[in-house]
Amino acid sequence: MGPPERRDEAWFTSLYAAEYAHIVRYGQRRLDDGYASAELAQEVFVVAWRRRGEVPDHSLPWLYGVARRLLANQWRSRRAAPDVLPITDADLDRGAHPSGADVTVGVTDVRVALATLGDLDQEILRLIGWEELTVSEAAQVLGCTRATAAVRLHRARRRLTEAMSDQPAPPRRAVLASTREDL
Repeated sequence: MGPPERRDEAWFTSLYAAEYAHIVRYGQRRLDDGYASAELAQEVFVVAWRRRGEVPDHSLPWLYGVARRLLANQWRSRRAAPDVLPITDADLDRGAHPSGADVTVGVTDVRVALATLGDLDQEILRLIGWEELTVSEAAQVLGCTRATAAVRLHRARRRLTEAMSDQPAPPRRAVLASTREDL
């Protein structure tokens, strides 16, 4: 993005255009209101403008860290449970067509199991899985070392696997057999 002295309006405009959608999606995954996620993104970019000298060239993990801290501050100030998205089947309709692990396990099953985990476990899994960050980038967001993030990820994956195995198997649909003569 350039050296800090070159961080002018053009730099900010390009940063905003490149990363705004990522920050809004980050908020949508954690808040139950689309307007709140857009507002969160705006706050993140206000901080980015004010602290433009501190924004690294690879800015997305830094921006996620700002968003995470802003959400934590909001939740602490309200002294209430965060407005986390409820797990619904409507979330499944957002994706185009399930493939790979989604077909085998089921996104709803993963979300249900994820909701049973602690906040830190959920956050590291979301950063790696949903936001598609590397362990080093997730460590930057969480404000810890890469080694610490790797250990947290390992433990969170183990807990998620355990939570997934605790869930009852989904009921199987009956398949109606018919012959050509029945038609």
